Amino acid sequence: MTGDEARSAWLDWLARERRASANTLEAYGHDGAEFLGFLTRHLGGGVDLAALGALRPADLRAFLAERAAQGDSTATRARRLAAIRGFLRFLTRHQGMTALPLGAIRGPRPKPPIPRALTADQARAVAQDAGEVYALGRHERPEMQAARDTALFALLYGAGLRIAEALSLDLRDAPLPGQDAALRVIGKGAKERLVPVLPVVRAAVAAYLRHRGPGDPGEALFLGARGKRLDAAVAQKSLREFRRLAGLPEHATPHALRHSFATHLLGAGADLRAIQELLGHASLSTTQRYTAVDAAGLLATWKKAHPRAD
Repeated sequence: MTGDEARSAWLDWLARERRASANTLEAYGHDGAEFLGFLTRHLGGGVDLAALGALRPADLRAFLAERAAQGDSTATRARRLAAIRGFLRFLTRHQGMTALPLGAIRGPRPKPPIPRALTADQARAVAQDAGEVYALGRHERPEMQAARDTALFALLYGAGLRIAEALSLDLRDAPLPGQDAALRVIGKGAKERLVPVLPVVRAAVAAYLRHRGPGDPGEALFLGARGKRLDAAVAQKSLREFRRLAGLPEHATPHALRHSFATHLLGAGADLRAIQELLGHASLSTTQRYTAVDAAGLLATWKKAHPRAD
């Protein structure tokens, strides 16, 4: 069986057994052809099942290196490697080819996306005015819901909480005016951290509680219209509505408020280690992504303001 015949058999199997889409078949077919073309050059001759069965991890690494030199992004190389692994596994399982040590090949790791922050004005608009969506008269408890969203989004932007962290708070945790204690937050991996809370955020929480009404200390702090713990999807939907009304960008989401908290602190000169502690990041490298955001913002400002930027 030639390499091209093996590729055709693999694509037929993907279409028949895995019901792969036309786009997937086209992409994988292209990746397979690129790989076989490389092997013809790399091995100095035609490629058949025996040649494919004799491959070593170094051969696949050489292919990925060539693709990188030709401009493939990390994500594209990772996709190509996934396709090639699938191709070789198919040949092992269905064509009797010798199994290859594919586990020894580490694929390129795509860089995590740079967090997208809002501008300070956009973040303040969300934190202060998001409750306006409840003035439309289509909600069960509009005054409570408006005050709740104002307090919730103020907490996300003012303290850098994840939406899940904020919604897991109980009534006993409510940060109120006159209190000096930091907010105790349980983050990912059940890790606890203490977060300072601004007076304006405490005031927003107090205003919400006046509409929420009293309850047991163990009850949820943020309630839905029917008295149960607020679901993150409801908060996200509310912010989507406000985003549309206020003309905010698509990335104006609850998590973007957390990104904005970190980015604006960094822009104001805060220490990266301190931001790491406030966000509850286990690794400083995760927090360092915000330096790229800040650098991008500085570059944009420079290009806009510098007389010789063009």
